[in-house]
Amino acid sequence: MNDIVIYGAGGFAREVALLIEQINAEKPTWNLLGFIDDNVENTGKILNGYSVLGDSKWIEDFDKELSVSLGIGSPRAKEKIINKIKHIDSIGFPNIIHPTVGISNTNILGEGIIICEGNILTCNISLNNFVTINLNCTIGHDTIIDEFCTLLPNASISGGVNLNKRVDFGTNATIIQGINVGENTIVGAGAVVVKDLPANCTAVGMPAKPIKFHEN
Repeated sequence: MNDIVIYGAGGFAREVALLIEQINAEKPTWNLLGFIDDNVENTGKILNGYSVLGDSKWIEDFDKELSVSLGIGSPRAKEKIINKIKHIDSIGFPNIIHPTVGISNTNILGEGIIICEGNILTCNISLNNFVTINLNCTIGHDTIIDEFCTLLPNASISGGVNLNKRVDFGTNATIIQGINVGENTIVGAGAVVVKDLPANCTAVGMPAKPIKFHEN
């Protein structure tokens, strides 16, 4: 089995640990060594049976090939972590996909993607690097989801949608077909997106409208 660590020590990191256990129950694949957390005060803690091993230096000091999965939902935090550790030659970023999720051979997947249980992806979908898809989302045909985006539980993405980099798409939010969401935009929980959204905003409501803009 392949050695793997989860970067993060919060609630979603524990869910990723469960996801890895579910994959192993179907087919033994991963030797989960534990969690990595930049808060050194957490080193040595036990989370659901796995130790917090240390911070990013632990990865640098590991003397064998190692897989890393991001147990963090925040798009900006994910990008920050990858920029910190991507120079380490011995690590890789596998896709961690629940065994019940069907992936069509017409779909294109980057690296470091997490797809949790209960998701439905149809055809001709493109998921770029480090996309996180939480529980029970649906993604329609010809949708493009760019790097570091996160879909929270029960998100519904219609066909032909384009989510640019670092979009944070909220729980139970819905977007109709053919819509473009600009990079760094946050779509609030329960929002219904019926028109294109600009970059660097937070949008909420039915229909979703920007309520504030933030720095790139």
